[in-house]
Amino acid sequence: MNNKRMKSIKLINMKIFILAGFILFSLASCNQQTPGEQETGSEESEASEGLTPVTLTDQQVNALSIKVDTLAKYVFKDMVVVNGYLNVPPQNKASVTAIIGANIASIEVFEGDKVKKGQTLAYLSHPNLLDVQTEYINAQSELVFMEQEYKRQKKLYKEQVTSGKVYQKTQADYFMLKGNVLNLEAKLNLLHLDPSKVSQGTIYEKVPVLSPINGYVAKVEIRTGQFVEPQKPMFEVVNNDRIHADLMVFEKDIYKVKTGQKVVFTVESLPGEPMTATIFAVGKAFEQNPKAVHVHANIDNKRGVLIPGMYITGRIATNNKLVNALPEEAVVNEGGKSYIFTSQKNDGGWLFIPLEVISGLNEDGWIEIRLLAPVKAGTKFAWNGAYYLLSEMKKNETGDDD
Repeated sequence: MNNKRMKSIKLINMKIFILAGFILFSLASCNQQTPGEQETGSEESEASEGLTPVTLTDQQVNALSIKVDTLAKYVFKDMVVVNGYLNVPPQNKASVTAIIGANIASIEVFEGDKVKKGQTLAYLSHPNLLDVQTEYINAQSELVFMEQEYKRQKKLYKEQVTSGKVYQKTQADYFMLKGNVLNLEAKLNLLHLDPSKVSQGTIYEKVPVLSPINGYVAKVEIRTGQFVEPQKPMFEVVNNDRIHADLMVFEKDIYKVKTGQKVVFTVESLPGEPMTATIFAVGKAFEQNPKAVHVHANIDNKRGVLIPGMYITGRIATNNKLVNALPEEAVVNEGGKSYIFTSQKNDGGWLFIPLEVISGLNEDGWIEIRLLAPVKAGTKFAWNGAYYLLSEMKKNETGDDD
């Protein structure tokens, strides 16, 4: 009986061993892969580890209108929205007027011309101008005679040959005539005529109108042959060297604004190219319509052609903190990471290199860019076309040239 029981136990153990071996063999078969499947998985792993640079020709860059520039500055929070105009200080504007009534003999400049201080803008002619010169010559001749007579009477008076009354009359006439000569000489200087040459007999038929400052001719308000009255504006000359942002800050926000704060603004002619400025003056009086204060800011990075009177919109960083930013079209997400593309010019094209960053705030089409490591000053980036660049890089990784 015991022998039969022992044989039965051995038979059961053998069956369990055979069943366990069969299960292990089945699991091993399920885990096996073909060589082709293993290679495919390896390639996918390598492709997901990072992006590779891509080169585009100049023709491709132009066709895609890819813009390349350095990182921009943008304000996302703690800001005051403002608008205003570009302006220049009063000393950088000049209204050129006529000193004396005369006719316009010729006009030497056009609106928009660049002029230097002392450059001739126009010529005037009129009999009155000739009369001033003739009067100066006559008065100076009389002064020479009167000076001699004054010295003679002075000598005679000292010698008690002539009376004090005669001497005093001669002295008064001499100084009065001398004052008249100086007055006429000052008029000639105002008319930009050389008194020394006039005294020698040179008569100028035309009188030059000169620019008082360096700058550009903003307005020409006369025409040839026109008679201009004294003090009538003929030209306006503007020097744009100190062009700045003249902003209007409303009453509710003025307490937040102070000198030294940064402003980010755009002009209508360059809507996608923000500029920065630093506030240097805050007005102390309100404009009544609208009730706002003028705030003036020097432009830090001038772009394009800036002309006084251009309308601008901007934001004042009241916490005086700016961040790096790029347009939305410059940032692409891949594998849960954000990338932008540095841009380098090479022979016949551009090299775009992906750079991992952290994207921050997003506002009005701009994204805050937080660099994971510093970049060299002047490094340029693609401002748009990021999705196209990503697509090209993926083609290169997979070897798809179609």
